Amino acid sequence: MPTRSGPRVLVVRLDSFGDVLVAGPAVRAVAAGASHVTMLCGPQGAPAAELLPGVDRVRVWAAPWVTETPGPIDDTLLDTFRALVAAERPDQAVVLTSFHQSPLPVALLLRLAGVGRVSGASVDHPGSLLDVRLRPGEDLPEDVPEPERALRIAEAAGFRLPPGDAGRLAVRRDADPPPSVAGLGRYVVVHPGASVPARAWPADRHRDLVAAYARRGTPVVVTGSPGERALTAVVAGTTAVDLGGRTTPAELAAVLADAEVVVVGNTGPAHLAAAVGVPIVSLFAPVVPATKWAPYAPLVELLGDQAAPCRLSRARECPVPGHPCLSTVRVEDVLDAHERLLLRASRMDRSSLRRAPDGAA
Repeated sequence: MPTRSGPRVLVVRLDSFGDVLVAGPAVRAVAAGASHVTMLCGPQGAPAAELLPGVDRVRVWAAPWVTETPGPIDDTLLDTFRALVAAERPDQAVVLTSFHQSPLPVALLLRLAGVGRVSGASVDHPGSLLDVRLRPGEDLPEDVPEPERALRIAEAAGFRLPPGDAGRLAVRRDADPPPSVAGLGRYVVVHPGASVPARAWPADRHRDLVAAYARRGTPVVVTGSPGERALTAVVAGTTAVDLGGRTTPAELAAVLADAEVVVVGNTGPAHLAAAVGVPIVSLFAPVVPATKWAPYAPLVELLGDQAAPCRLSRARECPVPGHPCLSTVRVEDVLDAHERLLLRASRMDRSSLRRAPDGAA
Protein backbone atom coordinates (compact mmCIF):
# COMPACT_ATOMS: atom_id res chain seq x y z
CA MET A 1 0.00 0.00 0.00
CA PRO A 2 1.35 3.48 -0.82
CA THR A 3 2.13 5.76 2.08
CA ARG A 4 -0.69 8.24 2.68
CA SER A 5 -0.03 11.88 3.40
CA GLY A 6 -1.89 14.23 5.68
CA PRO A 7 -2.58 14.49 9.40
CA ARG A 8 -3.25 11.71 11.85
CA VAL A 9 -6.94 12.03 12.72
CA LEU A 10 -9.03 10.70 15.57
CA VAL A 11 -12.68 10.29 14.51
CA VAL A 12 -14.96 10.11 17.53
CA ARG A 13 -18.40 8.44 17.56
CA LEU A 14 -19.24 7.14 21.02
CA ASP A 15 -22.68 5.54 20.80
CA SER A 16 -24.26 2.51 19.15
CA PHE A 17 -23.65 0.07 16.28
CA GLY A 18 -25.96 1.81 13.82
CA ASP A 19 -24.70 5.26 14.81
CA VAL A 20 -21.17 4.23 13.83
CA LEU A 21 -22.31 2.68 10.55
CA VAL A 22 -24.00 5.90 9.42
CA ALA A 23 -20.70 7.71 10.05
CA GLY A 24 -19.10 5.64 7.30
CA PRO A 25 -19.11 8.26 4.50
CA ALA A 26 -17.60 10.83 6.88
CA VAL A 27 -14.89 8.36 7.87
CA ARG A 28 -14.02 7.73 4.22
CA ALA A 29 -13.81 11.47 3.63
CA VAL A 30 -11.37 11.83 6.52
CA ALA A 31 -9.35 8.84 5.31
CA ALA A 32 -9.02 10.43 1.86
CA GLY A 33 -7.12 13.35 3.40
CA ALA A 34 -5.36 11.71 6.35
CA SER A 35 -2.25 9.62 6.81
CA HIS A 36 -3.91 7.56 9.56
CA VAL A 37 -7.46 7.30 10.92
CA THR A 38 -8.21 6.00 14.39
CA MET A 39 -11.88 5.64 15.26
CA LEU A 40 -12.76 6.10 18.91
CA CYS A 41 -15.99 4.28 19.77
CA GLY A 42 -17.97 3.01 22.71
CA PRO A 43 -18.26 -0.75 23.33
CA GLN A 44 -21.50 -1.03 21.35
CA GLY A 45 -20.22 0.84 18.32
CA ALA A 46 -16.73 -0.64 18.03
CA PRO A 47 -17.82 -3.80 16.12
CA ALA A 48 -19.34 -1.56 13.46
CA ALA A 49 -16.17 0.52 13.21
CA GLU A 50 -14.22 -2.66 12.44
CA LEU A 51 -16.33 -2.98 9.27
CA LEU A 52 -15.82 0.55 7.94
CA PRO A 53 -13.50 1.25 5.00
CA GLY A 54 -10.95 3.92 5.83
CA VAL A 55 -10.43 2.99 9.49
CA ASP A 56 -6.84 2.06 10.33
CA ARG A 57 -7.40 1.34 14.01
CA VAL A 58 -10.38 1.12 16.38
CA ARG A 59 -10.03 2.19 20.00
CA VAL A 60 -12.76 1.51 22.56
CA TRP A 61 -13.66 3.90 25.35
CA ALA A 62 -16.90 3.93 27.33
CA ALA A 63 -17.96 7.56 27.77
CA PRO A 64 -19.75 7.89 31.12
CA TRP A 65 -22.40 10.19 29.59
CA VAL A 66 -23.26 7.63 26.88
CA THR A 67 -23.11 4.14 28.38
CA GLU A 68 -26.10 2.44 29.98
CA THR A 69 -24.11 1.85 33.17
CA PRO A 70 -22.07 5.05 33.61
CA GLY A 71 -18.91 4.89 35.65
CA PRO A 72 -17.36 7.59 37.81
CA ILE A 73 -15.82 10.71 36.34
CA ASP A 74 -12.51 10.91 38.16
CA ASP A 75 -8.74 11.09 37.67
CA THR A 76 -8.62 7.45 36.60
CA LEU A 77 -11.00 8.13 33.72
CA LEU A 78 -9.00 11.17 32.67
CA ASP A 79 -5.68 9.31 32.88
CA THR A 80 -7.09 6.43 30.79
CA PHE A 81 -8.35 8.82 28.15
CA ARG A 82 -5.08 10.73 28.02
CA ALA A 83 -3.09 7.50 27.64
CA LEU A 84 -5.36 6.36 24.79
CA VAL A 85 -4.97 9.64 22.93
CA ALA A 86 -1.22 9.73 23.52
CA ALA A 87 -0.87 6.26 22.02
CA GLU A 88 -2.68 7.36 18.84
CA ARG A 89 -0.79 10.69 18.46
CA PRO A 90 -3.59 12.50 16.58
CA ASP A 91 -2.94 15.87 15.01
CA GLN A 92 -6.63 16.60 15.18
CA ALA A 93 -9.99 15.13 16.12
CA VAL A 94 -13.35 15.13 14.34
CA VAL A 95 -16.25 14.59 16.75
CA LEU A 96 -19.39 13.13 15.15
CA THR A 97 -22.67 13.49 17.01
CA SER A 98 -26.40 13.27 16.33
CA PHE A 99 -28.67 16.28 16.56
CA HIS A 100 -29.53 15.67 20.22
CA GLN A 101 -25.92 15.19 21.38
CA SER A 102 -23.19 17.63 22.32
CA PRO A 103 -19.54 17.24 21.29
CA LEU A 104 -18.37 19.42 24.17
CA PRO A 105 -17.77 16.80 26.91
CA VAL A 106 -15.39 14.79 24.74
CA ALA A 107 -13.94 17.99 23.25
CA LEU A 108 -12.93 19.04 26.78
CA LEU A 109 -11.19 15.71 27.34
CA LEU A 110 -9.48 15.97 23.96
CA ARG A 111 -8.15 19.40 24.89
CA LEU A 112 -6.88 18.11 28.24
CA ALA A 113 -5.22 15.24 26.34
CA GLY A 114 -3.35 17.73 24.15
CA VAL A 115 -5.21 17.48 20.84
CA GLY A 116 -4.52 20.73 19.02
CA ARG A 117 -7.47 20.89 16.61
CA VAL A 118 -11.01 19.70 17.33
CA SER A 119 -14.05 19.94 15.04
CA GLY A 120 -17.73 19.32 15.78
CA ALA A 121 -21.32 20.56 15.61
CA SER A 122 -22.59 22.36 18.71
CA VAL A 123 -25.72 24.30 19.60
CA ASP A 124 -23.99 25.63 22.71
CA HIS A 125 -21.16 28.13 22.44
CA PRO A 126 -17.97 26.02 22.62
CA GLY A 127 -15.53 28.66 23.83
CA SER A 128 -12.05 27.29 23.20
CA LEU A 129 -13.19 23.65 23.02
CA LEU A 130 -13.79 23.59 19.26
CA ASP A 131 -11.60 25.06 16.54
CA VAL A 132 -14.20 24.28 13.86
CA ARG A 133 -17.83 24.64 14.95
CA LEU A 134 -20.93 24.02 12.87
CA ARG A 135 -24.09 25.61 14.26
CA PRO A 136 -27.06 23.23 13.94
CA GLY A 137 -29.96 25.04 12.33
CA GLU A 138 -27.61 27.55 10.71
CA ASP A 139 -24.52 25.92 9.19
CA LEU A 140 -26.09 22.49 9.53
CA PRO A 141 -29.78 21.92 8.62
CA GLU A 142 -31.60 19.82 11.19
CA ASP A 143 -33.55 17.71 8.69
CA VAL A 144 -30.64 16.05 6.87
CA PRO A 145 -30.10 12.28 7.16
CA GLU A 146 -27.52 11.27 9.76
CA PRO A 147 -24.91 10.13 7.18
CA GLU A 148 -25.09 13.56 5.52
CA ARG A 149 -24.86 15.32 8.88
CA ALA A 150 -21.65 13.45 9.73
CA LEU A 151 -20.24 14.10 6.27
CA ARG A 152 -20.88 17.85 6.65
CA ILE A 153 -18.96 17.86 9.93
CA ALA A 154 -16.04 16.12 8.21
CA GLU A 155 -16.18 18.59 5.32
CA ALA A 156 -16.11 21.54 7.72
CA ALA A 157 -12.98 20.02 9.23
CA GLY A 158 -11.40 20.02 5.76
CA PHE A 159 -12.08 16.49 4.54
CA ARG A 160 -14.03 15.56 1.42
CA LEU A 161 -14.96 12.30 -0.25
CA PRO A 162 -12.65 11.28 -3.08
CA PRO A 163 -13.88 11.45 -6.69
CA GLY A 164 -16.20 8.57 -7.52
CA ASP A 165 -17.41 8.05 -3.94
CA ALA A 166 -21.13 8.86 -3.92
CA GLY A 167 -21.35 8.93 -0.12
CA ARG A 168 -23.46 5.82 0.39
CA LEU A 169 -23.09 3.58 3.40
CA ALA A 170 -20.56 0.79 2.90
CA VAL A 171 -18.76 -1.90 4.86
CA ARG A 172 -15.85 -4.21 4.26
CA ARG A 173 -16.97 -7.55 2.83
CA ASP A 174 -14.53 -10.16 4.10
CA ALA A 175 -16.74 -12.91 5.55
CA ASP A 176 -18.96 -15.66 4.16
CA PRO A 177 -22.49 -16.46 5.32
CA PRO A 178 -22.94 -19.55 7.54
CA PRO A 179 -23.38 -22.88 5.69
CA SER A 180 -27.06 -23.01 6.69
CA VAL A 181 -27.63 -19.92 4.54
CA ALA A 182 -25.04 -20.35 1.80
CA GLY A 183 -27.02 -23.12 0.10
CA LEU A 184 -30.42 -21.47 0.15
CA GLY A 185 -30.20 -19.42 -3.01
CA ARG A 186 -33.19 -17.08 -2.82
CA TYR A 187 -34.23 -16.03 0.70
CA VAL A 188 -35.64 -13.19 2.80
CA VAL A 189 -34.12 -11.95 6.06
CA VAL A 190 -36.44 -11.07 8.94
CA HIS A 191 -34.79 -9.24 11.85
CA PRO A 192 -37.38 -8.94 14.64
CA GLY A 193 -35.29 -7.31 17.38
CA ALA A 194 -34.84 -3.64 18.25
CA SER A 195 -32.74 -1.82 20.80
CA VAL A 196 -35.83 -0.58 22.67
CA PRO A 197 -39.44 -1.89 22.77
CA ALA A 198 -40.92 1.30 21.29
CA ARG A 199 -39.21 0.54 17.98
CA ALA A 200 -40.29 -3.11 17.65
CA TRP A 201 -43.04 -4.57 15.47
CA PRO A 202 -44.88 -7.15 17.62
CA ALA A 203 -43.25 -10.60 17.79
CA ASP A 204 -46.46 -12.35 16.75
CA ARG A 205 -46.56 -10.27 13.55
CA HIS A 206 -43.01 -11.34 12.76
CA ARG A 207 -43.96 -14.96 13.36
CA ASP A 208 -47.03 -14.62 11.13
CA LEU A 209 -44.85 -13.01 8.44
CA VAL A 210 -42.45 -15.96 8.49
CA ALA A 211 -45.41 -18.32 8.16
CA ALA A 212 -46.77 -16.30 5.23
CA TYR A 213 -43.44 -16.51 3.43
CA ALA A 214 -43.37 -20.26 4.07
CA ARG A 215 -46.79 -20.64 2.44
CA ARG A 216 -45.39 -18.83 -0.59
CA GLY A 217 -42.39 -21.15 -0.71
CA THR A 218 -39.95 -18.34 0.15
CA PRO A 219 -37.11 -19.39 2.50
CA VAL A 220 -36.63 -17.09 5.48
CA VAL A 221 -33.56 -16.42 7.63
CA VAL A 222 -34.23 -14.89 11.04
CA THR A 223 -31.37 -12.87 12.53
CA GLY A 224 -30.72 -11.35 15.93
CA SER A 225 -28.16 -10.63 18.61
CA PRO A 226 -27.11 -13.10 21.32
CA GLY A 227 -29.59 -11.41 23.67
CA GLU A 228 -32.43 -11.99 21.19
CA ARG A 229 -32.16 -15.77 20.85
CA ALA A 230 -35.49 -16.44 22.57
CA LEU A 231 -37.19 -13.95 20.25
CA THR A 232 -35.64 -15.33 17.06
CA ALA A 233 -36.54 -18.89 18.08
CA VAL A 234 -40.20 -17.93 18.47
CA VAL A 235 -40.25 -15.99 15.19
CA ALA A 236 -38.41 -18.67 13.19
CA GLY A 237 -40.55 -21.53 14.45
CA THR A 238 -39.98 -24.71 12.48
CA THR A 239 -39.92 -23.18 9.02
CA ALA A 240 -37.13 -20.58 9.04
CA VAL A 241 -33.37 -20.69 9.58
CA ASP A 242 -32.70 -19.25 13.03
CA LEU A 243 -29.39 -17.36 13.21
CA GLY A 244 -30.16 -15.50 16.45
CA GLY A 245 -26.83 -14.96 18.24
CA ARG A 246 -24.98 -17.10 15.72
CA THR A 247 -23.26 -14.55 13.47
CA THR A 248 -20.45 -12.05 13.81
CA PRO A 249 -21.18 -8.58 12.42
CA ALA A 250 -19.16 -9.44 9.31
CA GLU A 251 -21.11 -12.69 8.82
CA LEU A 252 -24.38 -10.85 9.34
CA ALA A 253 -23.36 -8.42 6.60
CA ALA A 254 -22.79 -11.39 4.28
CA VAL A 255 -26.20 -12.86 5.15
CA LEU A 256 -27.95 -9.55 4.54
CA ALA A 257 -26.11 -8.88 1.28
CA ASP A 258 -27.42 -12.02 -0.42
CA ALA A 259 -31.04 -11.58 0.69
CA GLU A 260 -33.78 -10.76 -1.77
CA VAL A 261 -35.28 -8.37 0.80
CA VAL A 262 -34.57 -7.54 4.45
CA VAL A 263 -37.46 -6.83 6.84
CA VAL A 264 -36.15 -4.87 9.81
CA GLY A 265 -37.04 -2.16 12.32
CA ASN A 266 -35.10 0.96 13.25
CA THR A 267 -32.05 -0.80 14.63
CA GLY A 268 -28.37 -1.29 13.77
CA PRO A 269 -28.86 -4.13 11.24
CA ALA A 270 -31.12 -1.82 9.19
CA HIS A 271 -28.10 0.38 8.56
CA LEU A 272 -25.97 -2.70 7.88
CA ALA A 273 -28.53 -3.78 5.28
CA ALA A 274 -28.30 -0.32 3.72
CA ALA A 275 -24.51 -0.60 3.66
CA VAL A 276 -24.59 -3.83 1.62
CA GLY A 277 -27.13 -2.48 -0.89
CA VAL A 278 -30.04 -4.83 -0.26
CA PRO A 279 -33.73 -3.80 -0.60
CA ILE A 280 -35.24 -3.01 2.81
CA VAL A 281 -38.75 -3.09 4.24
CA SER A 282 -38.31 -0.67 7.14
CA LEU A 283 -40.73 -1.07 10.05
CA PHE A 284 -40.07 2.39 11.39
CA ALA A 285 -41.54 3.77 14.62
CA PRO A 286 -41.62 7.59 14.53
CA VAL A 287 -40.18 8.06 18.04
CA VAL A 288 -37.18 9.45 16.13
CA PRO A 289 -37.49 11.18 12.74
CA ALA A 290 -37.35 8.98 9.67
CA THR A 291 -35.82 11.89 7.74
CA LYS A 292 -32.71 11.39 9.86
CA TRP A 293 -32.72 7.69 10.73
CA ALA A 294 -34.49 5.71 8.00
CA PRO A 295 -32.11 3.34 6.15
CA TYR A 296 -29.91 5.44 3.89
CA ALA A 297 -30.27 3.40 0.71
CA PRO A 298 -31.92 3.61 -2.73
CA LEU A 299 -34.40 0.76 -2.21
CA VAL A 300 -36.42 1.28 0.98
CA GLU A 301 -40.13 0.88 1.70
CA LEU A 302 -40.99 2.71 4.93
CA LEU A 303 -43.91 1.25 6.90
CA GLY A 304 -45.43 2.60 10.11
CA ASP A 305 -47.56 5.60 10.96
CA GLN A 306 -45.10 8.49 10.92
CA ALA A 307 -47.75 10.87 12.31
CA ALA A 308 -48.61 8.71 15.33
CA PRO A 309 -48.90 10.35 18.80
CA CYS A 310 -45.48 8.99 19.81
CA ARG A 311 -43.86 11.02 17.04
CA LEU A 312 -40.45 12.50 17.98
CA SER A 313 -40.87 11.47 21.63
CA ARG A 314 -37.61 9.43 21.63
CA ALA A 315 -39.48 7.05 23.92
CA ARG A 316 -37.94 3.71 24.85
CA GLU A 317 -41.28 2.25 25.95
CA CYS A 318 -44.27 3.07 23.77
CA PRO A 319 -46.22 5.92 25.44
CA VAL A 320 -49.44 5.11 23.56
CA PRO A 321 -51.61 2.10 24.48
CA GLY A 322 -51.54 -0.58 21.82
CA HIS A 323 -48.35 0.66 20.12
CA PRO A 324 -50.43 1.92 17.14
CA CYS A 325 -47.58 3.30 15.04
CA LEU A 326 -46.41 -0.25 14.26
CA SER A 327 -49.21 -2.57 15.40
CA THR A 328 -51.36 -1.21 12.57
CA VAL A 329 -48.85 -2.57 10.03
CA ARG A 330 -50.21 -5.87 8.70
CA VAL A 331 -48.34 -8.88 7.33
CA GLU A 332 -49.99 -8.13 3.99
CA ASP A 333 -48.48 -4.64 4.07
CA VAL A 334 -45.00 -6.11 4.39
CA LEU A 335 -45.60 -8.60 1.57
CA ASP A 336 -46.92 -5.82 -0.67
CA ALA A 337 -43.89 -3.66 0.13
CA HIS A 338 -41.66 -6.61 -0.75
CA GLU A 339 -43.26 -6.84 -4.18
CA ARG A 340 -42.91 -3.12 -4.77
CA LEU A 341 -39.21 -3.33 -3.92
CA LEU A 342 -38.70 -6.18 -6.39
CA LEU A 343 -40.44 -4.15 -9.10
CA ARG A 344 -38.29 -1.09 -8.37
CA ALA A 345 -35.13 -3.19 -8.24
CA SER A 346 -35.91 -4.71 -11.62
CA ARG A 347 -35.86 -1.22 -13.09
CA MET A 348 -32.48 -0.40 -11.59
CA ASP A 349 -28.97 -1.64 -12.16
CA ARG A 350 -28.61 -3.89 -9.11
CA SER A 351 -24.84 -4.02 -9.52
CA SER A 352 -24.69 -0.25 -9.04
CA LEU A 353 -26.60 -0.60 -5.78
CA ARG A 354 -23.99 -2.97 -4.45
CA ARG A 355 -20.96 -1.13 -5.83
CA ALA A 356 -18.82 -0.15 -2.87
CA PRO A 357 -16.01 2.33 -2.27
CA ASP A 358 -12.42 1.15 -2.28
CA GLY A 359 -11.78 -1.23 0.59
CA ALA A 360 -15.41 -2.25 1.02
CA ALA A 361 -15.48 -5.26 -1.27
